[in-house]
Amino acid sequence: MDSEYLIQELNNIENAKRDNRQRVANIVSERPELIAPLVKTTFLVDDKVSVRAAWILEWICTHNNLNLILPYLDEFTSNIKHLKFDSAIRPCAKICEHLAIAFTSKKENLVKQQLKEKQIQLIIETGFDWLITPQKIAVRAYTMNFLYLFGLSKDWIHPELKHLISTKIIHESKGCKARGRHVLEAIEKHQKSTQ
Repeated sequence: MDSEYLIQELNNIENAKRDNRQRVANIVSERPELIAPLVKTTFLVDDKVSVRAAWILEWICTHNNLNLILPYLDEFTSNIKHLKFDSAIRPCAKICEHLAIAFTSKKENLVKQQLKEKQIQLIIETGFDWLITPQKIAVRAYTMNFLYLFGLSKDWIHPELKHLISTKIIHESKGCKARGRHVLEAIEKHQKSTQ
């Protein structure tokens, strides 16, 4: 019943307009039993409904409560590498960025307590894959940011990220160049502060 109801609501979303996403996100937030089928639907990677599910999952993580995804981190982190549609990859990259921001926050939070090393590793691996394959600007921007953040505690990430930005991303669109320069500056600043 829950899964069918959710799919029906997702299919009723005509486009990515704010009102559409917010309406379904509110339904799911009020009925947490719908989170599990929402995550599952996000990874029906050959079905266009997965795009709508990803929009709603990202909306919930951004505007409602990031903690709602925590029980599903294994499923989320092990499946993000399988996403095919650009419109599903972008919201999932943004969720990865939210997780990285929470994990590297100075304030104690549930993400710090529950995000496991294996899950972080899967996010990082997928992030590097997203940077070396053709992706939209938003995916690259979110990815560079979350890799930078995870690189604050994993010393091998920044040199790899710096190399990719300097040799590949800096030669792409203006948006990628701008974000790439911003991340390179942040890496330099971090390196100087730790010397």
